[in-house]
Amino acid sequence: MSRGGGALRRLAVHEGRWMASLARWVTRRRDGTAPGERALPYAAAQAALVYGLAFVCAVETVGLHVLLGGLPVARTVLLLVDVYAVLMVLGFQAVAVTRPHVLGADELRLREGGRTEVRIPVERIVSVRYDLRFTREQAKGRGADTGGVAELAVGGQTSVTVELAGPVEVVRLLGRCERVRTVRFHADDARGAVAAVRARMREREQEGEGEGERERTVSEGPGRGVVRPG
Repeated sequence: MSRGGGALRRLAVHEGRWMASLARWVTRRRDGTAPGERALPYAAAQAALVYGLAFVCAVETVGLHVLLGGLPVARTVLLLVDVYAVLMVLGFQAVAVTRPHVLGADELRLREGGRTEVRIPVERIVSVRYDLRFTREQAKGRGADTGGVAELAVGGQTSVTVELAGPVEVVRLLGRCERVRTVRFHADDARGAVAAVRARMREREQEGEGEGERERTVSEGPGRGVVRPG
């Protein structure tokens, strides 16, 4: 498939994703959050902007419907376009609400609505900290090489920084691939998210120590160290 065809396919998938998210939003269901996993929401930071934009679109729809009363064909076409625009704006919020960040047993999945998903193995996380930043345009696009930075901003800000021992892959909406060692993202409860990730890191360390101890016990054998009479 050509590069242009791949981009169109990804856009179509994204379109279907936010449409499906509208239904999940109404029924209060989440996408990709299994039992035992912890959801880390991030949609609140953009809610006021999205709802304000949806209100403006709705007012415009009503205004055009009145102004074009004598042009039924044009009024119908613009009505369909405006209704679609309102749904798309609401879908932007719905996909953020129904696709939160997810902290699982073995990995941290960071999402940017339906556009990007980054999977980070917990064992690869070196540090995680609360770090409020407002994104800059020049910061975007970094990370094309190993050791870069990926920002999953919401409302123009990130609040948590994750440093990694090794690079992870980030695939953007149109297919651009980055390998990064630092990921910045936003969470509504950023400090709570940091505490949860740190707790999971400690659990993984304890599990690793327990497995190492069991391996040493097995390798030594039950009779090691026993002195038998001559």
